[in-house]
Amino acid sequence: MASSRKAVIYAALAGNALIAVMKFIAAFFTGSSAMFSEGIHSFVDTGNQVLLLYGLKQSKKPPDEQFPFGHGKEIYFWSFVVAIMIFAVGAGISIYEGIHRLTDPRPLENIMISYVVLSLAILFEGGAWLFALKEFGKVKGKMGYLEAVQRGKDPSMFVVLFEDSAAMLGLLVALAATALTQLTGNLYLDAMASIIIGLILAGTAIWLAVETKSLLIGERANVEVVNGIRELARAYSKIDHVNEVLTMHMGPEFILVNISVKFKDESTATEIENTVAQLDAAIKKSFENVRRVFVEAEARHASLEQPSQTENS
Repeated sequence: MASSRKAVIYAALAGNALIAVMKFIAAFFTGSSAMFSEGIHSFVDTGNQVLLLYGLKQSKKPPDEQFPFGHGKEIYFWSFVVAIMIFAVGAGISIYEGIHRLTDPRPLENIMISYVVLSLAILFEGGAWLFALKEFGKVKGKMGYLEAVQRGKDPSMFVVLFEDSAAMLGLLVALAATALTQLTGNLYLDAMASIIIGLILAGTAIWLAVETKSLLIGERANVEVVNGIRELARAYSKIDHVNEVLTMHMGPEFILVNISVKFKDESTATEIENTVAQLDAAIKKSFENVRRVFVEAEARHASLEQPSQTENS
């Protein structure tokens, strides 16, 4: 899993760095506002890949006294920073550039350079997009793409896919604007394309922020995991009732579990200890991402009863 994530990010990093240089050179020689916005887009994406790689590295740091559950949430934090970068830098500069050019339109020069650069960018970006889509397809399993994004606990996978999808849309907008500007002579089309590219980036950033926010503040494990843990606990003869099962993702591959159960009144201390140890081992064996399990012995409370849940997000 970790190697797949890094492979996707490295592929996007190499592609975006090369494409950014090409776009800025083309923007200089053509004077295209849309091409300049696309250059900013690829430059921001390159920086974002660096941030994701840094987040992955930090998330692998072992637990310490200050962070006893490890640093797994680092990847959530840096994914949220990526969303902010896309919105503030990518979308902000692109929209500003477009509005500026609407007030001061300029004719495009050396327009063939734009066609060559945009065609090459679509080729390179398309390859990176297909690679990210293929890897995400392995992760999502039988779930639909939207469902996999909503339920996914590893933002590094869908962040790159989102970025590459936005990049492809931006390139198509820039290509269409260049062709229409050449055909009609309307200099405002190039500026409008820059604004549209900015809006695409803003929409991508907002969606990424929404998807990573819940992970950052402490999202539960998927409902199948929660209900599976509950059923495992119910199977033990010394457990009279499962009050609640609380879970939290401390990272893409680290689930923290806290279970409140009522043991049968006749259970001895030794029997309770053995049941807790067996339940701990059974949960970790059944769900490989569960790293820590805490079992609380509490009286049965009707208010704490939780029936089987259905997935809402």
